[in-house]
Amino acid sequence: MRVLFAGTPVFAVPALEALVAAGHELASVLTQPDRPAGRGLAPTASPVKQCAARHGFAVLQPATLQDLAVQAQLRALHCEVMVVAAYGLILPQTVLDIPRHGALNIHASLLPRWRGAAPIERALLAGDRETGVCIMRMDAGLDTGPVALRAAVPILASETAGTLHDKLAGLGARLIVDALDRLARGTLRETPQPSAGVTYAPKIRKSAARIDWTSEATAIERQVRAFNPAPGATARLRGTEIKIWRASTVEGARADPGLVLAAGPAGITVACGRGALRVAVVQRAGGKRLDAEEFLRGFRVAPGARFELPGTIGSD
Repeated sequence: MRVLFAGTPVFAVPALEALVAAGHELASVLTQPDRPAGRGLAPTASPVKQCAARHGFAVLQPATLQDLAVQAQLRALHCEVMVVAAYGLILPQTVLDIPRHGALNIHASLLPRWRGAAPIERALLAGDRETGVCIMRMDAGLDTGPVALRAAVPILASETAGTLHDKLAGLGARLIVDALDRLARGTLRETPQPSAGVTYAPKIRKSAARIDWTSEATAIERQVRAFNPAPGATARLRGTEIKIWRASTVEGARADPGLVLAAGPAGITVACGRGALRVAVVQRAGGKRLDAEEFLRGFRVAPGARFELPGTIGSD
């Protein structure tokens, strides 16, 4: 089929590669404008743009799709279907109506659970046992369109946002190829989303990564996994910001939240509102990730030290 592909981050790249491998004709690729990145804040092409360049595809990078001239440009492509994967810009109904078969979106959740921008992180934060990918027909709502295909995957106890992202990106790539094959044969069937079970996954703000030690240890452990690899769950000790990359819960510990109960080769054990967290991999600002034993060689932490609580300044 003649496809207009719209996507921006790494999540969308496997889908674009899969469409190429399946023999679909890519009329053009839509991606967001280059953004400043790196220490020099130089304009940097999105992962999708970089992928498109490797294949020699035409790339469009409008700042908005509300522009009538941009919409006319899209109509001139005479595409049969649009495939959308984490594009990141609002798609007005006039644009969704341009391809003959409309627009199909690859969404990383089991709709109607976790509609919105951050379904992977929200599923981990909530402690969901499974998630998945839906191929849905796009409409004017926020991930409200009927679902054509869905597939579930279990969320492992050790799952991070990074590992789950990669699983779902690969699954989405396989599903969209299946969906287009069915669409071409006229056998793609769509089911309206149920009204029950709707939840939303708003974009993650950096402040959400700050650890509140008054929370339960299980919730903080999920937070660590949900924000790995970005932006990293953060805590402060003696005025120093520390990112926690791997941790496990310790049952039965009872002490003031934020109090360091133990510090050694096995990790740094910190009291929480309920239970405790044993921190195994950490990183100081400007440093590299270290296991607890190596970290403690350069940053002394002893039982009785205190991590800062939200709203406090400094620590013991």
